[in-house]
Amino acid sequence: MTDQAVDFEEPSSENRPSQAGPVPEERTGHGIVGAVGGRFIGRQRELQALRADIERAGLDTISGRKAPRARVLLVAGRPGSGRTALAAELTRRLADGYPDGVLWAGLAEPGGEPVPVDRTARGLLEALGATAPAGADEDVLTEMVREALAVRRCLLVLDDAADAEQVDPLLPDNPECLVVAVSQGPLTGIPDVRPCTIGGMDAKSAIELLSRFTGSVRVTVDPQAAESLVEQCGGQPAAMMLVGGWLAARPQTSVADATRQLHARSDDPEAPVGARPLARAFRLVHDSLPQSAARLLRLLALAPAGRVDAHIASALAGCSVSAARSALAEFAALGLLHTAGGAAEGDEGDEGAAGEPAGAGRAGGGPAGGELYEVPGCLAPLLRALVTEEERPAEVQLARARMLERTVRLLQSCRAVTEPEGSAARRRIAGLPRALRFPGAEAAGAWLEGRRSVLVAAARIAVADGELDTLARRLISALVRALVAHRGTEPAAPELYGLHQLVLDVAVRRGLHREQAAALLNLADLDARTGRTEDALARYRAALDAGRCGNDPYAVARAMESVGGAHQELGDWERAADWYGRALSQRLSRGERADEARLYGRLGGVHTYAGRYGEALRSWRAAAAGYRRLGDLPGHARALSEAARVQEYAGRPEESLRTCEEAVAWARRAGDLRLQAALQLRLADTLERLGDAAAAGLHRAAAARLLGDDVSGLRNP
Repeated sequence: MTDQAVDFEEPSSENRPSQAGPVPEERTGHGIVGAVGGRFIGRQRELQALRADIERAGLDTISGRKAPRARVLLVAGRPGSGRTALAAELTRRLADGYPDGVLWAGLAEPGGEPVPVDRTARGLLEALGATAPAGADEDVLTEMVREALAVRRCLLVLDDAADAEQVDPLLPDNPECLVVAVSQGPLTGIPDVRPCTIGGMDAKSAIELLSRFTGSVRVTVDPQAAESLVEQCGGQPAAMMLVGGWLAARPQTSVADATRQLHARSDDPEAPVGARPLARAFRLVHDSLPQSAARLLRLLALAPAGRVDAHIASALAGCSVSAARSALAEFAALGLLHTAGGAAEGDEGDEGAAGEPAGAGRAGGGPAGGELYEVPGCLAPLLRALVTEEERPAEVQLARARMLERTVRLLQSCRAVTEPEGSAARRRIAGLPRALRFPGAEAAGAWLEGRRSVLVAAARIAVADGELDTLARRLISALVRALVAHRGTEPAAPELYGLHQLVLDVAVRRGLHREQAAALLNLADLDARTGRTEDALARYRAALDAGRCGNDPYAVARAMESVGGAHQELGDWERAADWYGRALSQRLSRGERADEARLYGRLGGVHTYAGRYGEALRSWRAAAAGYRRLGDLPGHARALSEAARVQEYAGRPEESLRTCEEAVAWARRAGDLRLQAALQLRLADTLERLGDAAAAGLHRAAAARLLGDDVSGLRNP
């Protein structure tokens, strides 16, 4: 057995840690990892070996070549062995040498599934303060990560990697960076990596850890029992933590009693031998809980992203928020949970989402959900097995539905608080229980930001379930509205893209053509904004087909217009005009006058680009007439201005001058000073081309007077 690295807080006066073994407070995101509150026991040999591995000459150095990439250190071990704690301690000791900070990304979901590389890359980019385009694929995002790290001296920790395919695309092309990877085994395919494999604790370190929970007296009076307990736990720190927390809650129970009870537990013959000690310790703690608490603990396997607060727990168990809050605090004291953003001794602390900003898991002043906790990665499989074994499928489904419904109500409250006082949304949330209401928009925004990854994970869970599609659609709709209300469409675009994809999945599965068309339009709009016009065009065409299948005239007309816009962006004026014409016919048949006027304007624009000035002028005249019928005087003036531009392009400057003067008169009637000033500049340009410099100067002066000489940002329409 080798020495075990264990980190924990100093014990309380009762020798019972308030939380067993936190690693640095800031484990995720960009920034220097914070200092550890207590001592780090053992693992000195492994720490020295890892530090020496940094200094050793790599294969490139030996061959006389400059290292093209960052050095990779690998900490390998079974879940529950303390591998993440060791990586965190190494990171803390090395952090000062990396002035651009430490990035921490978890590469496994609570269920053990690998986190997609594109999601990890997006999280790292957000932590680095870089903007990742919505809908960008894995290659683009990983390239952006490597480019961002190429000019930084960072330490990157990749926790719980399943294989080399998860790690290799993220490795910086910068030898000044360092990567610490945590995995269960070797990362075959990444060159020049020697794993530091860790096992169980030696008896001395394990007994010292145990005494931190039980106090020294119970260990001193029966050292043989303590050694037997270490042997029963296989030297695994996660198992020792659970038994230690169990003993700390029972001051009258001896270490020998704990050893006997642990020994009496039967093992699952199909489980790997190395996993059995942790499973025994977990069952010891679980079976000693009251029935209601044990059920709540099992249902935590359903928590989105493995994170839970009092609201999620109360919804899962169907109990009060206060009872759930007390139960979660007890679980944390027993080592069954730890606060999100930190890892307990010996626990794997698997992150639910890669690269979240530091402190992203903490409560943000919203409804009284209390502390946000995280299910340890090494315990998640045990919880899932217990749910399957002891809970009926219908009860599990009901618990999940209650949790998702609670999330919907919180999101509706989160968005409604941004509405004006006295609005219908505000009146609706006034009837909600106090625990579901936010004191203000700032508190709601902080709650939304702090639980963003959890909320998105809840949406994914709802869609993946397959039997809660109505609830999934309500949840996604509420989340989209809350994100737009608090963050805005552009900043929230990456999350919105993923949410619209989830809506599309549900719509396709259920044959909901109208919702399919809406999701495709939303996705295409995001593609178009990020320059992926070809992708946007394909989605607009698919939305058109879905809208026709669903007999949705709005989606059909919208898709036609958007197809025309995509062709216009690609410079295909003929197809753009054709599709705008189809969309215009659809609007004309429905009497949608505002859309008619807009489409006449878009047709005028593409005809102008194509050099068909006669058709362009007719379209702009029709647009101007449409805006005038609607009473939209600024729109009427702008359309006349564009008609004047076409006349000028067609070589008819005198007509252009008269049309522009008419546009100025309508802008004056509309009272739009900036539009008036812009049109005065248009008149000045036209007069200059006609050779009347004096009149042009007068119009420029008029534009300056209208805006008080502030013409910054003003453009000629």
